[in-house]
Amino acid sequence: MLNIGSVVLGVSDVRRAVAFWTRALAYVPHDAVKEDWVVLVPASGVGVPLAVGLSRTPAQEHPRTHLDLYARDAADQAAEVDRLVSLGAERVDWDLYPADPDFVVLADPDGNRFCVIDTSRG
Repeated sequence: MLNIGSVVLGVSDVRRAVAFWTRALAYVPHDAVKEDWVVLVPASGVGVPLAVGLSRTPAQEHPRTHLDLYARDAADQAAEVDRLVSLGAERVDWDLYPADPDFVVLADPDGNRFCVIDTSRG
């Protein structure tokens, strides 16, 4: 039986991505950071690794795959969105929001979209 070993994120600047994602998720590099690749793991030892690899393709406006980051409730979601923006993320003017979204769409410094979800809403 297979299981997911890591999520891989393509970026145009590996070191910039490492600086953002290590602070965003409290992850650390598993091994030395290379110019084109690194695997980040949770500092706590619990969670899915995030591999960051050099990519020459641009980030997609409406990606088929993205990260969902979970917040406990609306207050936690708002605080995490503010914290991530202070680290270099940008709010995305998402044209596909439903009427009452439980998620906020952000982009990392490379433009990769990800969501912060208010999990208290089910």
